[in-house]
Amino acid sequence: MKTKLLFTAALMLIGSCFMTNAQTDTRIGGMVAYGTEIENVGIGVNAEFPVMENLTISPGFIYFLPKDESGINVNWWELNGNANYYFMNSESLGFYGIAGLNYTNVSVDFDETPFGGSSMEASDGRFGLNLGAGANFNIGSSITPFAEAKYVIIDGSQLVLAAGVKFNL
Repeated sequence: MKTKLLFTAALMLIGSCFMTNAQTDTRIGGMVAYGTEIENVGIGVNAEFPVMENLTISPGFIYFLPKDESGINVNWWELNGNANYYFMNSESLGFYGIAGLNYTNVSVDFDETPFGGSSMEASDGRFGLNLGAGANFNIGSSITPFAEAKYVIIDGSQLVLAAGVKFNL
């Protein structure tokens, strides 16, 4: 009997935690970003899943547009898994800190001669850390504009500035 009562109380406690999480919207969106190391624009997608009050998990992906300089073609993309902690969440503005993990992949193609000949390819992937801040701007609809600045701490570190929109689900 005591086990059933304890189990029921635990379920009610867990259920109440999910009820408070239901007040925060799950969001998915798109963005335009700029990376200072690659010095190029990228496009990306991200999402926000509420975990606790003031805390969301935010996976994201950014593909930087290919860059071609003097026969060297650079492709750069990154995969991010961040936690966003909301320091301020008012009716018009949500300001949050960003901390998380990053995986960056860079591939380089080099064409030695313009008339064929030899060429070289190299690719490298590395894990790093993200630190930054962002803001959601509540405009009174299911679309939420946002802006973020994060620093990716990795070999070849870069500052990534991003802006876009998130859609409430």
